[in-house]
Amino acid sequence: MDVIRWGLVPFWAKGIKVGFANINAKAEGIGIRPGLQRGVRAAPLSRPGRYFYEWKKTSTGKQPYAIALADRGPMALAGLWENWRSSAGEWVRSFAIVTTTPNELCAELHNRMPVVLGPETWPAWLGEEPADARQLKAPLAPYPSERMICWPVSQRVGNVKNNDPSLIEPIPVQ
Repeated sequence: MDVIRWGLVPFWAKGIKVGFANINAKAEGIGIRPGLQRGVRAAPLSRPGRYFYEWKKTSTGKQPYAIALADRGPMALAGLWENWRSSAGEWVRSFAIVTTTPNELCAELHNRMPVVLGPETWPAWLGEEPADARQLKAPLAPYPSERMICWPVSQRVGNVKNNDPSLIEPIPVQ
């Protein structure tokens, strides 16, 4: 485990601010888009967790939802990381979550979703087993919606100052 800056800064970037535009990486652009050309060949990453949040637009604003695996087990989200060296010689490791088109569950909330990696893909994705770019790109698809659940949560999740277990507790939606 290591601390990594969220927002992919490609090795060739002239400045670190480019990372602000690269918090997510579309699976379709890996190996094609300039910032993602090295893509899965260079730097697969998995972000472990048990859930992620997505916001649904409503008539009164946006309602956050927690999304998890139906069995509430651990989930790994696909990501890419890169090393970038500043003009002062400082090394910065950065990353982006890989997103794809949503499954039926997530489509009700947003037009994209993180790529959830099934446990069978973890060894290849994390470099524990040899895999070529084609094999690494194969799981970059929507995770089956019947294997996921979601529930509304407090608006408090939208503030980085809040970090406690109550953030994932279900709330009634009006």
